[in-house]
Amino acid sequence: MNKPKMATEKGVPSNSRVLMLLGQLERMSGEAMLKDVETARQVTSKILHLIQTQEKSGKEVMSKGSSGMEVILSSLENSRDVQTTLNILYILSELLTVGRARRVAVFVSKGGTGILFQILNTASKELPPSEELMLQLHSLLAKVGPKDRKFGVKARLSGALNATVDLMKQNLQNTKLLLPCLQVLRVYSTNSVNAISLGKNGVVELMFKIIAPYSKKNTSLLKVALDALGALLKSKTNARRAVDGRHVPALLTLYLDWHRNDTRHRHMLIRKGFLVCIRNIINIKLGRKAFIEADGMRILYNSSTECLPVRTLDPLVNTSSIIMRKCFPKNRLPLPTIKSAFNYQLPHIPAAGPVAQLYSQPAGVDDVVDESDDNDETEADTENDSENEEDEKNHSSANDDIETDLNKLHPKKSQSRPLEELRVYERFFLELSEDFQGYNFESSKSASSSSSSSSRSPRPIIVPTAQSLSPKHVPKLSSQGDGSSTKGQHTQPPPSASTPSPPASQPPLELNTVHLIKDQDKKEEAHIPSPDGHATLSSLTSPPSQGQRIEQELAHVLECVSLEEEGALNEEEGIKGVKQAGSPVNATRLIQSPLLLGGIVTRRVGGGSGSNLGSDCGSEGADDEGGEGAVLEVPDTALLLSLHDPDLYVEMVKGTHSVPQYAEVAYPDYFGHVAPTFREPLMERVYGVQRSKIFQDIERMIHPNDILDKVVYDLDILSCPVIEDDGESLKFNSQFESGNLRKALQVRKYEYDLVLNSDINSNHYHQWFYFEVSGMRVGTTYRFNIINSEKSNSQFNYGMQVLMYSVQEAISGRPRWVRTGSDICYYKNHFARSSIAAGGQKGKSYYTLTFSTNFSHKDDVCYFAYHYPYTYSTLKMHLSKLEALRTTKIYLRQDVLCETLGGNRCPLLTITAMPESNSNDHICQFRNRPLIFLSARVHPGETNASWVMKGTLEFLMGTSSQAASLREAYIFKIVPMLNPDGVVNGNHRCSLSGEDLNRQWQSPNLELHPTIFHTKSLLQYLAHIQRAPLVFCDYHGHSRKKNVFMYGCSVKETVWQSNISASSSDLQEDLGYRALPKILSQIAPAFSMGSCSFVVERSKESTARVVVWREIGVQRSYTMESTLCGCDQGKYKGLQIGTRELEEMGAQFCVALLRLKRLTSIRNHQHLLDLEGDIIGTQTKVVSSCPSTYVMEEDEPSFLEAIDYSAESNDEDPEAENELGSEVLKNPEHLDHLSDSEMNHRD
Repeated sequence: MNKPKMATEKGVPSNSRVLMLLGQLERMSGEAMLKDVETARQVTSKILHLIQTQEKSGKEVMSKGSSGMEVILSSLENSRDVQTTLNILYILSELLTVGRARRVAVFVSKGGTGILFQILNTASKELPPSEELMLQLHSLLAKVGPKDRKFGVKARLSGALNATVDLMKQNLQNTKLLLPCLQVLRVYSTNSVNAISLGKNGVVELMFKIIAPYSKKNTSLLKVALDALGALLKSKTNARRAVDGRHVPALLTLYLDWHRNDTRHRHMLIRKGFLVCIRNIINIKLGRKAFIEADGMRILYNSSTECLPVRTLDPLVNTSSIIMRKCFPKNRLPLPTIKSAFNYQLPHIPAAGPVAQLYSQPAGVDDVVDESDDNDETEADTENDSENEEDEKNHSSANDDIETDLNKLHPKKSQSRPLEELRVYERFFLELSEDFQGYNFESSKSASSSSSSSSRSPRPIIVPTAQSLSPKHVPKLSSQGDGSSTKGQHTQPPPSASTPSPPASQPPLELNTVHLIKDQDKKEEAHIPSPDGHATLSSLTSPPSQGQRIEQELAHVLECVSLEEEGALNEEEGIKGVKQAGSPVNATRLIQSPLLLGGIVTRRVGGGSGSNLGSDCGSEGADDEGGEGAVLEVPDTALLLSLHDPDLYVEMVKGTHSVPQYAEVAYPDYFGHVAPTFREPLMERVYGVQRSKIFQDIERMIHPNDILDKVVYDLDILSCPVIEDDGESLKFNSQFESGNLRKALQVRKYEYDLVLNSDINSNHYHQWFYFEVSGMRVGTTYRFNIINSEKSNSQFNYGMQVLMYSVQEAISGRPRWVRTGSDICYYKNHFARSSIAAGGQKGKSYYTLTFSTNFSHKDDVCYFAYHYPYTYSTLKMHLSKLEALRTTKIYLRQDVLCETLGGNRCPLLTITAMPESNSNDHICQFRNRPLIFLSARVHPGETNASWVMKGTLEFLMGTSSQAASLREAYIFKIVPMLNPDGVVNGNHRCSLSGEDLNRQWQSPNLELHPTIFHTKSLLQYLAHIQRAPLVFCDYHGHSRKKNVFMYGCSVKETVWQSNISASSSDLQEDLGYRALPKILSQIAPAFSMGSCSFVVERSKESTARVVVWREIGVQRSYTMESTLCGCDQGKYKGLQIGTRELEEMGAQFCVALLRLKRLTSIRNHQHLLDLEGDIIGTQTKVVSSCPSTYVMEEDEPSFLEAIDYSAESNDEDPEAENELGSEVLKNPEHLDHLSDSEMNHRD
């Protein structure tokens, strides 16, 4: 080392004692120090004394501009005297103890670490080495090591690893020297290469000699030893050594010993150290096997249970939980195949598509449990684990996804299809050529009023019981349309009924031919027998008489929800009529469930001796039940809901085609939903709820005899999905439109595992659920576990609850979905996801959504759903009712855009205002109105999109002045449901093609994706005739964020986020794309501008939003995302979202369009300058805090209890899930550019 020249800092007195001594030390050359050892000792001793006694001396040595550190290190390097070396080490120890971080950094930058290693190697060669010197060297290295990033590499290259290990082997009983050696070893082991090298050198075995049973002595040494061992065991090679050395049982024994003896919990860190060692070992398969064989599950379960009452021991409980979950044997889902239970044969299967891959798998290999060590997910300690870790990992990948090709960031100049090919779509745009010359504007009013006179008469629905009914209670329904085959109870035929033909030759059930015999003393029965218990009507084809027609409609269970009683009912009770709101329905009455098309006898549900419980699978005995009953009048929801009509809904169901040929109607869809008037706040998470649920799951393995594992519902048993039992189990059903529940297993008396069905022609996409439960007991808490969820995170961890609909409540005048469930959490479980279903990724697991609930009514029928259901038949009913609202001033046309794969019609609506007259001026204004193109429900599970669309449609058809102005301003083209097949069949994501339709917009297939193909063709036609829409908006739902927000497309913002070089001409674009979301943020309380993003990503290039922007040239092309959970800002902050708020959002979208019209028509471009200021302001702030507006941290606060759902960053997330916009609300800086009204919404 070159001899440094002593320098002093300005302001430091030149006569400073310590600086004078350092100058003297500096003047002693290497040889002089060797010759004059005594002087060197004296000088270093005096310097040490000054630093120890005078704080200012240390500051003078370490002050900026001082070369004191260089002089000290030079002297240390040149010293050959042990005492002088020790003095200098003492000096360094004193200097680095105070102001440690900065001083250690200076020490490292001056090469101090290398000099210490050099002295260590030299000293280790002396026999015996100086104990004091080794002690000071390792103490100093322990201070420096964590601050030197290259510490491990330097140690390995210098040979210091072996020196430290040899010293430890020679001093196992010398705790004073062993402690600093272990501290240094702990730092060595953080380097993976060092850890492997140390393992080869026998250090793992050495460490197991150091750790010991419970003792009050040497606890600091044991803590450091466990830390070092834990670091070593992160290496899989060392973990295998530990397993081979049979150390797993030893670790468990030691942990249990400390657990039992540390009764005052003073040594929690030591106990956790043992657990960390075990946790690192079980990262390999051999380690997990050894843990199970050593009865580790029982040991940790019992010890953790004892720790639960002590809150300070949570780190032990959490780490034990991770270990037990990791070691819980990976199981397959209890299914014969992970493919959908329903099969639909496609007209053709694309060779490269997901369906071809699905069906190319050999039988029996579609669900493979993989336990490869190489693909195990690493789980952070629960107390430090958060979803933010996933986002931090995703920041770089998110930036990689941003589109950087400028050619793709500008609309295409040439059209891809010729106009001649698109001219067939001219028929969908009659309004662009209509001249209204033959239209009588005077007589249209009477014609319109007569066409809407078919609305339902205001009256209650009569619910008959076993008591006879008079004809005045007969609901009037004209049954027509196609029916679907169904299953019913096998009953004896009447004498007048001929024997039906065999099932194979049976035609579809004709609803208008159901023949019924009514008896005064017995319940009504539909006589449609078949040998296998399947109801048919092949022999009943003669036109019914008037009396028969009355009987049919009496039997029509859709109108006559039968409430039966086992014994005789008090006659006085029978004539009371409708129950008062708030009073429970009589607990002895039994509700039939579910509603069946055509009056087919329904299943009995509920308890009581002699009742036929549960099944319709060819069971006998339904016709021997009798007794007197009462008549209850169910409130007519048509009076409460302007667009709901139960009779009309039934008619619509008849024309709906499903793959399973559903013949049942769910009560909620029939009765309708009246939004509750009370608020439903976000659920506060109970501390420890996830942990307690996980422990209950672990009990299944520890106490397997306590688990019933009884199948109570199974769609894979096509002939009889509802399993008969003794009445001790709940009854489940999902065989109705939009239903999704594949299997239900009773695991404990009041606990059920539920398995969802995958999308048809798919083996994944499990999220949407909608099913019926009956046979419950009042006051009992039931736990439901949906065990095959796929998302790595869920709003169920952040206040969202499931939805429940009670039929008893509906009958009592409260037909509504309500948020319900307690102890809700979402976490990774022990069911392995097949790599086939996980995109080739191995080692993935499913997730469990668990919730508990109580039922208020005996013999109730309740429904649970992921979100407010909105079926395809509901849409058809709403559209029919909307048509009845049309006035002479409204131009409304409903076309059939196309027919889906499943045979359902996809409606296309055109809404605008009628011209004032057929004069040229009025016709010209009518034809030249800008177009607004809206679509929704491309993803079936995002039912909130349909509720928003309902709000939009109702507003557009409304009588308000704003609605009239909006119709006069625009022509609306609306496809309210892009994926009817997916909705009907209970899919979450896909259509019958097994593909996400919102990923098919670039090249839709006419046969496989007809709705996307024709919708895109409509837009292409408009682009060809120079009438591209002013606004395109696709309504979606978002499962992982709160509020309502938009995604748009901007060249400028994408370029800014990707940091690619671009010329000013490349960045020129109209800033109007921000106007609509900006307006919404000012008028819609649920809307959050801060969550919006306008970045274009590569992974989204085939979505509607990007394709319409890029290929059609629509600048204002959006995806509007509505939360499935609730809001964390504005008027609805802290509340779960409901249908009222969603419909309001749809209406506010219309109001925003009206304001947009006024804004763009006044030719005042000041607002565009304001918008540019918004963009620049947001950009400069967002970039500084996060590299992308595409992915930012989850917008959720951390809980007192850390959530360990082991988020996986590689999950394939669809647009409505993965487009996490920039959430800037948390940073007050990001609110600077918002308007006053917007700020008010956020208060």
